[in-house]
Amino acid sequence: MTDHVLVAVAWPYANAEIHVGNLTGSYLPADIFARFQRLLGKKVLMVSGSDAHGTPITVRADAEKTTPINVYQQFHEGFLDLFQQLGLQYDLFSSTHTGNHFDVSQKIFLALNQNGFLYQEKQEQWYSPAQAKFLPDRYVEGTCYICGYDNARSDQCDKCGNLLEAGKLINPKSKIDGSTPVLKETEHFFLDLGKLQPEIEQFLKNRASYWRPNVLRQSLGQIQTDGLRGRPITRDLDWGIPVPIEGQTGKCLYVWFEAVIGYLSAAVEYSNLIGEPDAWKKWWCDPKSRSYYFIGKDNIPFHAIIWPAELLGLSTTFDEMMGSEKPQRLVLPYDVPANEFMNLEGQKISGSRNWAVYGRDFLSRYDPDPLRYYLTVNMPETRDADWDWNEFFHRNNDELVATWGNLANRVLSFAYKHWEGVVPDPGDLTELDMQLISTIENGFTTVGNEIDAVHLRSAVQETMRLASEVNKYLDQTAPWTAIKTDREVAARAIYSAMRAIDSLKVLFAPFLPFSSQQLHQFLGYDYPLFGSQNLEEIEDRLGKHRVLRYIPIDSGLLWQPSQLKPGHPFNKPAPLFKKLDSSIIEEERNRLGS
Repeated sequence: MTDHVLVAVAWPYANAEIHVGNLTGSYLPADIFARFQRLLGKKVLMVSGSDAHGTPITVRADAEKTTPINVYQQFHEGFLDLFQQLGLQYDLFSSTHTGNHFDVSQKIFLALNQNGFLYQEKQEQWYSPAQAKFLPDRYVEGTCYICGYDNARSDQCDKCGNLLEAGKLINPKSKIDGSTPVLKETEHFFLDLGKLQPEIEQFLKNRASYWRPNVLRQSLGQIQTDGLRGRPITRDLDWGIPVPIEGQTGKCLYVWFEAVIGYLSAAVEYSNLIGEPDAWKKWWCDPKSRSYYFIGKDNIPFHAIIWPAELLGLSTTFDEMMGSEKPQRLVLPYDVPANEFMNLEGQKISGSRNWAVYGRDFLSRYDPDPLRYYLTVNMPETRDADWDWNEFFHRNNDELVATWGNLANRVLSFAYKHWEGVVPDPGDLTELDMQLISTIENGFTTVGNEIDAVHLRSAVQETMRLASEVNKYLDQTAPWTAIKTDREVAARAIYSAMRAIDSLKVLFAPFLPFSSQQLHQFLGYDYPLFGSQNLEEIEDRLGKHRVLRYIPIDSGLLWQPSQLKPGHPFNKPAPLFKKLDSSIIEEERNRLGS
C-alpha cells in the first residue's frame, strides 16, 4: 500500500457561523484521522476550503445590502480563526473563489463534455415571479413525492435520502420569501449519470464490505431501487464559475457540481504553493493511494454517486488538459465515512432560532480539547447524537479531569518531588508492572485499528478506558504510601505509571492535541508532537484570499509505545484540564434561543 492518504473535508458554506453539529459531522473527525495517519508516518494531504458560491451567499448579501464576495470573505476569515483555535491542521484550507479553482472546474466540465458525458436539455425549473429569477433547488421546499416529508428540498429529501426531480415537488414554496414559485422553461447542461451507472454501481459494490450502512443505503441502495438519471450541472446565476462555452452568458456551473471539484483543485493549488506543480498526482493518480471524504449525511449522494461519476467520466482527458505526459485515471474515493446529525438539548440545531452552540463562541469561554473530546465521545457515527450541557459538564469533570488529567498530574508531581525531576530507576519490574505496560502498549493496535477504520468514538472510549487501568494499578501499588517505607517499591510503580502515561499521551494525541503537547513538554521532550499552522495571504487573479496551511515538522515521533528511560529529566507539571462548576449547565442552557 502507498503511503499517500488524501483527507478530503466537507467545504463549509461561507454564509453562516460553524456550530458543534458541523464540527462533529465532518471537520473534527477529519483532523483526528489525519493526525493519526501522520503519526503512522503516512504522507497525508488534508484539504478543504470555503464554499464561496451558491444562492445562500447571494441571499445574505441582498439582505445585508452588500456583495457576495464580501459575505464570503467575512465568513472565510471566521472559519480560519475557528480552525486555528480548535487545532484543525489543514495542509490547505482554501476557497472555491480562486483562479485555480475556476480553472480546474472549467477543465473538468470541458473534459466531461469532450468525453460525451454531458448533454443539453430544456427543462422546467422553479422560477420566482416575485424576485424575477430562477430559484436554486435548495431554496425551494415542499412535500417529498416519495415519502411525504413536508420539508424536502426540491433536489433531495433529507428524510428518505432520495435525490428528487425538482418539478415533481408537492406544494413548493420559496425559502427566501415564502412565495409560490412557478415552473418556467430554461436550457442547461446535464451530467449523464445513466450512461455512467454501471461503473458507479460496480465502484460502490467494491466498497460495500466496509462502507457505513447509511452511506450504502443512500448510494448503492438508491441506484438499485430507482436507477440514475441525468442531473443538471449549470444554473441561471451571476455569482459563480461561468460555463466555459460560447453562448452561455448568465449561466454558471451548479455549486454542487463545482464544489466537490474543490478536493482536486485544492490539491493542485497546494502543489503550486510548495513549488512542486505535479505533487498532487501522488494522491490523485497513484491507484494505491487512499482518499477519505469526511462529510455529513446530507451530502452522501454528492460524494458517493455524483463525484465518483465526474471522476469516472474524465478518463484521462483531464490529465491531458493539465499537461501530463503520461495521463492516468484519477483515483476514486476509498471511503466516505459520513456522520449523522447532532441535535442540541433534544431539538434540531437551528441558526434562525439561535438554537446552536457555535464553535468560536464556545472557545471564548472554554478550552479546545474538552470540546474535541466531548464531540468525539458523542460523535454521531451510526445514528443522530445530542449535545447536552449536563453531559458535557460530567464528561469534562469525571473523565478528562478525574480519570486522565489527575492521573498525569499526580504521578508527575509525585515523581518531580521525590526524584528531583528525573524518571526513577525501577530496578526489576514485577509481573504486575509488566502487565500494565503491556496492556497500555496493546492500545497502539486496538485504538489504532479503530481510528484507521474511522470508528473514532470507540477509539477515544478505549483510550480513556486504558487510562482508568493505570489508576487501578496505582490503587494496587499505592506508591504514595510505599514512599514512606520502601522507596524502591514506590520507584518501580511510578516508573511503570510514567511509561504508561507517556504512551497514553500518544494515544490521546489525535483527539486532544493541545493537552497532549503540553504533557509531552512536561515529560521533558524538546520536539513537537505535530507541526504548526500558519495563515498565508495569497495573491490571486480573483482577488486576495487567505489560506490556512499546516507546515509539517519532522518530530521523529511515531505511533509507538513509550521508550522512557530511567534518569530522563522532565519538567514540573501542571493540571492539563480545568474542573468546571456545575453552574455552567444552566448558564449555557439560558443562552440557547436568546
